[in-house]
Amino acid sequence: MGAALKGKALIAYLVVCVFWGSTYLAIKIGVTELPPFLFAGLRFAVAGVLLLIIARALGDPLPKRSDWRTLAIVGLLLLAGGNAFVVWSEQYIGSGIASIFVVTVAMWTALFDAIIPGGSSDLNWRVVAGLLLGFLGTLLLVGATPAEILAADKRGPIALTMASASWSLGTVYAKRHPTEASPYMGAAIQMIVGGAAVALIGTVLGEWAAWQLSPRGIGAIAYLVIFGSILGYSAYSYALRHASATIVGTYAYVNPVIAVLLGWLLLHEPVGPRTFIAMGMILVAVVWIQFSLKQRRSDGLTARRPTETGDLGPSGRAAVGPSSPEPEAST
Repeated sequence: MGAALKGKALIAYLVVCVFWGSTYLAIKIGVTELPPFLFAGLRFAVAGVLLLIIARALGDPLPKRSDWRTLAIVGLLLLAGGNAFVVWSEQYIGSGIASIFVVTVAMWTALFDAIIPGGSSDLNWRVVAGLLLGFLGTLLLVGATPAEILAADKRGPIALTMASASWSLGTVYAKRHPTEASPYMGAAIQMIVGGAAVALIGTVLGEWAAWQLSPRGIGAIAYLVIFGSILGYSAYSYALRHASATIVGTYAYVNPVIAVLLGWLLLHEPVGPRTFIAMGMILVAVVWIQFSLKQRRSDGLTARRPTETGDLGPSGRAAVGPSSPEPEAST
């Protein structure tokens, strides 16, 4: 599997950026209408069951017994440890401040991708520079000052930091432990397991007493089930199978840009020169990280050529022997 985004993997990445960038408002509406853990858990459980039915109707087999453990762990890390606490945190922190902590997913993912054995990425200076540029671009885009960040209710930042680390660890774990299940069947099982776990937390906390469906709450759930989970999460699973976890993780930088653009186009929210400078910084950061991963692969192939040349026989033909896998084959 290649490190860079191309073809269908690039399309899947863009789907993630667009749809997940549009879910901020739906989540904010949902947590004002419904208890957070039940809202998040039931959203994923419903989406998982629907996606399971669709995948089976299209001919995808159920996962093998050996794959269930991996899919369950990924579902718990991404959804129970990751997304659910993002939803919970939005009770205590504004969406602008929250987005700053959420974009650290890109940094956490790059860190775990570099230090956990079995990957093809490392934290070279080019990747670090791109990550920092993207983070600075997000700070400029949101417009939050350090004082505002420090003044935020500490429950929000703590939960978001834990959520970002859990999501990133789940992303790298999924990359290191590939399964034979299709991306859609795998996503369905992950959402069912993760959603059920989050709903169970809500049940233990007594959230059913406050569960009252309203038109706004139903609309938020419906939008998140279709666009955030079935389409967005499936696309994320597909992109992760065909590209480096580090580059897929940069979706976190693009999401706030999409949210700002949608607010400008649909809600006529004002944007100024600062906004476009910030979006330019984020775009350059994502392209730079993509280029850095390609450059690393090119450097690795170049470094191997002298050895391969040294294996040439007297006639100039390569000696017959086992071929080496591509640098990304282990992922």
